[in-house]
Amino acid sequence: MDSANSDLAESRPASSRTPLRSTADNGLKIVIVGGFGVGKTTMVRSVSDIRPLNTEETMTLASRDVDDLRAVPQKSATTVAFDFGRISLDERTVLYLFGAPGQERFWFLWDRLFSGTLGAVVLVDTRRLADSWYAIDRLEHHGTPFIVARNDFGGPPHSAEQLREALDLDPHIPLIDCDARSRASSKKVLIALVEHLQALVGTPETA
Repeated sequence: MDSANSDLAESRPASSRTPLRSTADNGLKIVIVGGFGVGKTTMVRSVSDIRPLNTEETMTLASRDVDDLRAVPQKSATTVAFDFGRISLDERTVLYLFGAPGQERFWFLWDRLFSGTLGAVVLVDTRRLADSWYAIDRLEHHGTPFIVARNDFGGPPHSAEQLREALDLDPHIPLIDCDARSRASSKKVLIALVEHLQALVGTPETA
């Protein structure tokens, strides 16, 4: 998935986005995490009901000496704080979406982003699975429930069993495929997370 395709993310124009109803009174915080260039900003853009806030900055020659761009040589901008979007689930419930920065030099922001988080999506690129290990480790450290979404970059196929083994995922953690450019696909990811959280609440030992 190159930068040109990312620009074609299925985000709707502001005039057609769903306004926040005055009756909405339940705000649920969701964080989207993962390695550098896995599609976090693209996912927030594609699914948000509002024009998303982002903190992308143009990558300079100096940053190219710090960040590993071998797997994403076309990347020209990067998130330096977080992305923010919102999606309405119903008249009273909205999800607030926070996309975390992916570069190692900004990982110190993650712990604060996780504060008050209901759950998280770990977005992965199967060509760079090792980039996802830190995200999973920090979420487990905080006890934050999460699911894993394999973003479609057209790389070599891996079975679900192979991915689970490579990421050392517990059997109960959902692993799904997605295309972060697609609103419908990104929405399915969020629905899967909400269903996972509901299942955890219904489990006696986690209730």
